[in-house]
Amino acid sequence: MEEKQTYWQENLRLIFTCLVIWFVVSFGFGLLLVEPLNAIRIGGYKLGFWFAQQGSIYTFVALIFWYTAKMNKLDKKYEDKE
Repeated sequence: MEEKQTYWQENLRLIFTCLVIWFVVSFGFGLLLVEPLNAIRIGGYKLGFWFAQQGSIYTFVALIFWYTAKMNKLDKKYEDKE
């Protein structure tokens, strides 16, 4: 039973980490820090605008793959040994 609780705590830690990263990128970079980031241009576009329009979406997709890889490792670590 303790192993299941540890597994769940590690899973929640991963979810929390993903949510924090996504919040920082979408809300922090896309809204709060948009003006300072707009001073930087990449490919002709202001960086703050890019984060607001596309950066948060790319980050979300990257987080999905990262979470999947981490959960596969976590599942193997706590795999039932029946």
